[in-house]
Amino acid sequence: MSLDRTTVRAIANLARIAVPDEDLDHLAGELSNILTFVEDLSSADTDGIEPMSSVAAMSLPMRDDVVTDGGYADKVLANAPGGATEGFFTVPKVVE
Repeated sequence: MSLDRTTVRAIANLARIAVPDEDLDHLAGELSNILTFVEDLSSADTDGIEPMSSVAAMSLPMRDDVVTDGGYADKVLANAPGGATEGFFTVPKVVE
């Protein structure tokens, strides 16, 4: 597919890209090459090929649903500003 200067100017305008007039011919050639490549891709036979989300065959790793960290409430509450009471952070009242 071949694009002319008018079409490239319209595409640049739609994309909100300022393209100087002297670059329109070069850009038209580049865009025409891209469109030709896309047309070539559409001719590839993909019948019987399943879509995939990755090129590597993989499965998600499974693990036991157990707590592997934690149990440090006293250490966490030691960092509380103003201290902690009864196992909870104490914060100043912000609503009157």
